[in-house]
Amino acid sequence: MKILFLGDIVGKPARVYLKELLPSLRSTLSLDFIIANGENAAGGSSLTPDTAQEIFESGVDVVTTGDHIFKKQEAKEVLATMDVIRPLNYGELASGRGYIIKESKGKKIGVINLLGRVFMQPVDCPFKTIRDTLENIKKEAKVIIVDMHAEATSEKLAMGYFLAGKVSACLGTHTHIPTADEKIIDNYTAYITDLGMTGSFDSVLGREKHQIIERFLTNMPVRFNLAQGDVRAQGLIMEIDDQTGGALSIERVEYRKDDKTGGAL
Repeated sequence: MKILFLGDIVGKPARVYLKELLPSLRSTLSLDFIIANGENAAGGSSLTPDTAQEIFESGVDVVTTGDHIFKKQEAKEVLATMDVIRPLNYGELASGRGYIIKESKGKKIGVINLLGRVFMQPVDCPFKTIRDTLENIKKEAKVIIVDMHAEATSEKLAMGYFLAGKVSACLGTHTHIPTADEKIIDNYTAYITDLGMTGSFDSVLGREKHQIIERFLTNMPVRFNLAQGDVRAQGLIMEIDDQTGGALSIERVEYRKDDKTGGAL
């Protein structure tokens, strides 16, 4: 089974590019399943029904999120009606669900979302939360993909080792900067500290450069507008054995809107 997971989608430039990119990519690469983190998809923060629908129409099968998901009130409707999940360790009283199980070509795929706690908002422990939930998910799906949305590289890597041999992949999101440490832990679990982002790279993490610089220089509140230039999509393609759930291969990828030769890194 071949799965593509894309890094954080940032605003309209990214959504527009995905509608152009993913249909042909799914066909060319024979992708069975596409996952993307969409917590920055609506104007750079959270999701609305319309923006989520755009992402699904482009070909994404499941959308994960993170610490910004509840910054728009409409996100509650998205979580209730679409294949969008929020971090599992927000707790049972939060709107939405922390994992989803979907089918592709007769095979079930579990997707789980977690939120880190280091330099982040207070939430339940992601390690204890997934430990207490994982066995029930494994009863339904062999292939299990975890989005570890976190700031600290140490916390992401610790989660990768914690889940080694238990899930097909543990992939980091949130920082928008891709790391070069992709590997398969214990010959089973695909891992990378951060997938990068999908959006404008003529920017600071998808926002206009001069506004971010002004904030650093002045310490004053500044509105951060979305940048528009040099749009790219970054992520990871994995081959997963759907009988054992183990990862067979992983490959970092980057696609550029203005360069049709993008691909493996």
